[in-house]
Amino acid sequence: MTKTGTKKICIVVMSLGGGGAERASGLLSEVLDDFGFEVHVVSVLDEIEFPYKGKLFNLGKMKAMDDSVFGRLKRLNAFRKYLKSHDFDYVIDTRTRIGLLKEFILSRLVYNSHKTIYMVHSYNTNKYITSSRVLNKIMYGNAHKIVAVSEAIAKKLQRSYGFNNLMTIYNPIALHESSQSNDFNLNDNDYVLFYGRLNDEIKNITLLIEAYAKSILPKLDIKLKILGEGKDEGKLKTMVQKMSLTSEIEFLPYMSSPYQIVKKAKFSILTSRYEGFPMVLTESLHLGTPVISVDCESGPKEIIKNEHNGLLVENYNEKALTEAMNRMVKDEELYLNCKANATASVAHLSKKQIGLQWQSILK
Repeated sequence: MTKTGTKKICIVVMSLGGGGAERASGLLSEVLDDFGFEVHVVSVLDEIEFPYKGKLFNLGKMKAMDDSVFGRLKRLNAFRKYLKSHDFDYVIDTRTRIGLLKEFILSRLVYNSHKTIYMVHSYNTNKYITSSRVLNKIMYGNAHKIVAVSEAIAKKLQRSYGFNNLMTIYNPIALHESSQSNDFNLNDNDYVLFYGRLNDEIKNITLLIEAYAKSILPKLDIKLKILGEGKDEGKLKTMVQKMSLTSEIEFLPYMSSPYQIVKKAKFSILTSRYEGFPMVLTESLHLGTPVISVDCESGPKEIIKNEHNGLLVENYNEKALTEAMNRMVKDEELYLNCKANATASVAHLSKKQIGLQWQSILK
């Protein structure tokens, strides 16, 4: 792989554990390290779960010892000194950015605006950008780049704020096998799969359960496995019990590397109200598993070619989702076609291809 010299890059993350954006940040550190950059990762929280490459500066350990106002000022000063002492060529901030005063201080007094790249990982852009066009121009207008992880996010930012330093770079695919034991019954093609955070407000797992219940899958003894953890786990389990579906729907605990389960699923399903660039879909396809997804904002329509590698259905449409599940089971020709095309359909998301795009803006 082409080396780019010894430019120094600092990736600022909220954490390296929990969700897709955090996992994508770890992958970004690997991509840049593979391309020869000297990579440092600064984590705000002491949650280090996903693989990464480079040197880690864990501000979260300081936060755990002292989260008072004085402790926060101390961490901010430590971060400022770290950036200054290493004289990074670029800082890539992947965090959700909440707290206007804090972000103003970072953007104007800590970061060098011309060396800073801000990433936006969700269509819910108010987690990353304030609602004020004036303040956004001051804080982000002179940044080296604002990188959105989907075209839909980039278009929304352009439409809402008029940024002229926008570009889109998708999240790469790189699967890390875990030593986690697998005690689950994984007979080939006897289940379909949802995996992700159990937050119904975002993932709309209620829609998934209701559509599955009305499909032909339970009658054909094709289970639904729901893998993950989150605040709505109890609510969803209660819902399944009330619908008398406990034999058909199985809840599996969170796994950092669920790829054997994904690979053996008949297909994966996404029902989110909104996304960024859902790695659930790209990982499933990479592993040869077709997908069904609602056409939410944003991501699915940039990943799924309908009836080629999966099915894309209208969001919030229970009937359409049920029919899509039935089609994937009943129409063998459709299913085998989607399965055959799955892996090749995401070949452009390899670490090498995504790395070349990052290399182009870090020269």
